[in-house]
Amino acid sequence: MSLKFIYVAAGAAALAATTALADPVTLRVQTHYATEHPTGKQLAIWADDVQTMSGGDITIEMFYSSSVVATTETFDAAINGILDCDATGGAYQTGKNPAFQFVGDIMGGYDTPWQQYSWLYFGDGYAAAQELYNAQNMQLIGWAIYGQESLSSSKPIRGFEDLKGWKFRSPPGMETEIFEKLGASPIVMDFTEIFTALETGIIDGADASGLYNNVGLGLYDIVKHATYPGFHSMPSDHLACNLDVWNGLTDQQRRIVDTAWQKLGFQIALSNELNNNAAAAKLRAEGVTLHNWSAEDRAEFRKAAQAAWDDWGTRSPEAGALLASHKSYLTQLGLLN
Repeated sequence: MSLKFIYVAAGAAALAATTALADPVTLRVQTHYATEHPTGKQLAIWADDVQTMSGGDITIEMFYSSSVVATTETFDAAINGILDCDATGGAYQTGKNPAFQFVGDIMGGYDTPWQQYSWLYFGDGYAAAQELYNAQNMQLIGWAIYGQESLSSSKPIRGFEDLKGWKFRSPPGMETEIFEKLGASPIVMDFTEIFTALETGIIDGADASGLYNNVGLGLYDIVKHATYPGFHSMPSDHLACNLDVWNGLTDQQRRIVDTAWQKLGFQIALSNELNNNAAAAKLRAEGVTLHNWSAEDRAEFRKAAQAAWDDWGTRSPEAGALLASHKSYLTQLGLLN
């Protein structure tokens, strides 16, 4: 082998290695959680995972507590380039297309995070949801599901009858309609406004998060009642990125972000199951009353939720398609007859 050939081969290899290297990139990501919130802390770990696995080629610049724009505006901020990615949830975007309800919070559907994850990754959920996101020039990367939420309240919320006239913070979308039909008075407000609204009596309670997360928010410093175990809502926080930004990453960079997010989702579900049980014991000892609704009241809520599903499924072709996908998978799991 000639020396000239060795030099040429070495030069070609060096050129290939150079072209394979990704340009460093910074992704600006906003969440509605605070830095001290349990999920906020796990998002910081996710950001560090991405940076470490990428060897510093990807930096995640996290913005907490809706510090750049309001929670409901995060998705648009990513579309318009103010941010790169949205780490809130699809349910905030029902005004764009009612189908976002079925990727944000199905309401009264799956019993566990694992069932809901399985629809996304092993049913036809990911492909169906991706069409919805891509139509907005966004890419759905994945979900983070912490489990069933608990309603927090300044007054007893023992069952169906206690909802009559109950004013509470609700996320936008289907939930407001379900609870209105059950006699409650839902008020849509930003996640960051809940504490003050409870403290000043503007609302009687809140649908904010799971029991342990609600402790992190400080809700039970103010109110002394909650539903537990939860049953009404199991929202999917998402990571969704501007499609042009996402397509501009290398395959390796995209794989790193996706893999790190799946780790985040797995650990959020596991840790919340453990932490909710510990929080329940601690809250009972501190005088907070936890209300476990009867099978009859739960059935009444599920009935109202399914009626709302069918209504929302008529509001756009994409909503109908996603609802059909969920119903088929819920039937397969034995959760629907």
